[in-house]
Amino acid sequence: MSPFYRLKTNMERSNVDNRLQYKPDIVEFYLSERDLENPLLIRERIRELKEKNIKVYLHHPPQYKGRYLDILSSDSEAKRFYMASCEILAAICEEEGTRCVVHAHYAGTESSSDVSLASIRKMRREIAAVLEFSRELFVWEDTIEGLFCHANPYLLEELIVPLELPLTVDVSHTFIGHRGNNEKLIETLGATENYARYFHLVDSKGKFHDSLPLGTGLIDWKAVKPFVEGKDYIFEIQLEGNHSDCTPMIESARFFSEI
Repeated sequence: MSPFYRLKTNMERSNVDNRLQYKPDIVEFYLSERDLENPLLIRERIRELKEKNIKVYLHHPPQYKGRYLDILSSDSEAKRFYMASCEILAAICEEEGTRCVVHAHYAGTESSSDVSLASIRKMRREIAAVLEFSRELFVWEDTIEGLFCHANPYLLEELIVPLELPLTVDVSHTFIGHRGNNEKLIETLGATENYARYFHLVDSKGKFHDSLPLGTGLIDWKAVKPFVEGKDYIFEIQLEGNHSDCTPMIESARFFSEI
């Protein structure tokens, strides 16, 4: 089976060109806070790839003023940026016919430490407010700890199911959240199957956020693959330097195709 090259890039021209040489069928643009200052360029990049029959996903900026975002942040300025940026990206996605990956929070933020029923219900209300911009165009990604981690026993029944929330399942994040337990990873993939719209495929040793090429970590990819086939995904491997060489993603695509 020929590999599907499904790749991640930032907005830099050299990095985009590096990915395009492999004729990918999906590309995800990992946006920064600064990128939102030029929404026209985001639109131009989307249109350029769509003209080449490449499906595009966007990724909501992870940081504001150097700090990782959290939808429950007590920093009012960061919270305003979170909501305003979601509104901008919802409009772009609606008009350009694409989707956007968004995190409710990242590791190390306020929502990483308070895993309570009251907090998950508060997060549900905040996510519902974002869904007013768009219900289907955002796909919500899990993190490795805290409220929006699949190890949180409240996440599925108190947030995902009531909101019928479209998900990005990051396989390595889920694996790390379950402390490197493949059985629990596969359980989660089964439990979220009706909500998963998109996947990030990346390997891990299961202890911390290591972002390894497929086949170099401990994830059981043979067990994972049936949940992923037929759905959209990218190979989200950590790259060195200026991220201009996506070879580890290409090698991961080849590994996955041979399973």
